[in-house]
Amino acid sequence: MSGREHHPLVGRWRIIKADLWDREHLDLCGQAMITITAKGYGNIAFGALEASLDIAYSHDDIAFTWTGCEEGDQVEGEGDAEIQKDGALIVNFAYRNGDEAILVAKRDTSSTAC
Repeated sequence: MSGREHHPLVGRWRIIKADLWDREHLDLCGQAMITITAKGYGNIAFGALEASLDIAYSHDDIAFTWTGCEEGDQVEGEGDAEIQKDGALIVNFAYRNGDEAILVAKRDTSSTAC
């Protein structure tokens, strides 16, 4: 795994804010979450979206492509994420040929490393 199990982003994160959507939309179908594993994949769920992540790691951030389903439609896109000095995770999330959003997440303290 070449040290990825110790990567600072590995774990489960609770999405608490977005620049395009309010909290009610984020938690529409359950708690808005992003999970980053040390194995090169993860998942994200918010609103009516559920998607799998294919992750590329750098020293202290990640880039990813994603594919999933939203309201019965196949959707995909890309993004990246990095930790801020205050411990928040900032996720740049983009739909292919569509919306681009900035998501803010806090580490889910009830989770263990993935």
